[in-house]
Amino acid sequence: MLYNKYQKPILPIAVFSFDEQRTIQNQFTIEFPIFQVLTFNFLMVELSKMNWRDYIKSNNPVAAALLSKMNYTKKEKVQVKMEFLRMMVHMQLNPARARFINGFFEQYLVLDEKEEEKLMREISESENPEEFTLLPNSWEERGMRKGIERGIEQGIAQGAAEAKKEIVLEMLKEGLSTEFIAKVTHLDKETIEQLRNLI
Repeated sequence: MLYNKYQKPILPIAVFSFDEQRTIQNQFTIEFPIFQVLTFNFLMVELSKMNWRDYIKSNNPVAAALLSKMNYTKKEKVQVKMEFLRMMVHMQLNPARARFINGFFEQYLVLDEKEEEKLMREISESENPEEFTLLPNSWEERGMRKGIERGIEQGIAQGAAEAKKEIVLEMLKEGLSTEFIAKVTHLDKETIEQLRNLI
């Protein structure tokens, strides 16, 4: 379809992002014993065979995002993340692109709590730590999620308190005793008496 549209030669490239190294052929063939239907050749980029250090000076956002799938050890995870953040600072991408690339990177390179703490120390000890605060990051997203969760919890608690208040008012209107209402609703007698005064 692209060839029909642009009438230009197309160089096919397949990017493989397996976690472990595999032996892959750079050719796809469909054939029968009597007839070869298709032979498709392509160039291969195997991320797990690429050294992440070779790309940290790049200004290419794609290279930055793909660092997370390149060849690094568990001990290098924090360093890879730090270099990714440095790349993001130097590239000065618009917020939408930065968020997209950061989201891709963090999908594949996830730090545990100790690694996050180590990264935070490295950022605070870097030459210009304030530059990193402008980047989208997992801490910001986690903070937003926690805020939403807390808001939902508070909303549920507030709703439950309002419902309990309505129930107590109905019970008081029915002439039930303070002691009985306290036993059923687990509210203290003082609160129930305050509600009685609202009737």
